[in-house]
Amino acid sequence: MIKVKTMAEAAAEGIDVEVLYFVGCAGSFDPRAQRITKAFAQLMDIANVSYAILGKEEMCTGDPARRAGNEFLFQMLANQNIQTMNNYGVKKIVTTCPHGFNMFKNEYPELGGTFEVLHHTQFLNMLIDDGKLKVDGDYYKDKKITYHDSCYLGRINGEYDAPRNLIHHLKADLVEMNRCKSNGLCCGAGGAQFFKEDEPGEKRINVERIEEALDTKAGIVASNCPFCITMLTDGIKAKDEQDNVVVLDVAELLIRSMGE
Repeated sequence: MIKVKTMAEAAAEGIDVEVLYFVGCAGSFDPRAQRITKAFAQLMDIANVSYAILGKEEMCTGDPARRAGNEFLFQMLANQNIQTMNNYGVKKIVTTCPHGFNMFKNEYPELGGTFEVLHHTQFLNMLIDDGKLKVDGDYYKDKKITYHDSCYLGRINGEYDAPRNLIHHLKADLVEMNRCKSNGLCCGAGGAQFFKEDEPGEKRINVERIEEALDTKAGIVASNCPFCITMLTDGIKAKDEQDNVVVLDVAELLIRSMGE
């Protein structure tokens, strides 16, 4: 079992923490997303990264509140997070949620929260490039993987290469969907849509997206966002393909290649 220290515990023990892992709401409370949290934590342990979490001191980033129009709640949450992180002298933040990544990178600075911010796919690439993390390039060899770009990592922040590089490290056969990268199709969860009923329409957007994934004939659909993972998994179930196709975060791909 992984024992992850909180920033408070690390401070009390005089441990110099290099990275704050901001787990986020989904990664903390959703059982499916917790598996992504665990996979990423395992990878950081393997790479001997000095990291900690905020634990009970971590608040929601405020992304859903701001997207839904509740600016007061957003600023309240953001200011509390900024104060907590500044109190611990946090310099670098890594998150497994692109929504949190976008908030810290682009929206917290306007409130005085200035940090080095990395998405976990970017951070994992750095660990591999530095030789701190080695993956088994034979585990997924010749297996077809298609990759879904999350909006908040892709179109909004222009990061398309980092997750794909990780898949290439695994020597998998990366098969792109017709709509990918800057032309990718949203899973339907962004902009606080995850927390409300669907708009009227002929087809749920996540089902339409998973149909494009199924057209690639890939056995694995990879992504980098806990909300995308949920939407894509629901789409797989709607198409009754759960026995044939699995949806995984890139961190889960890596940890599985190591036999963990």
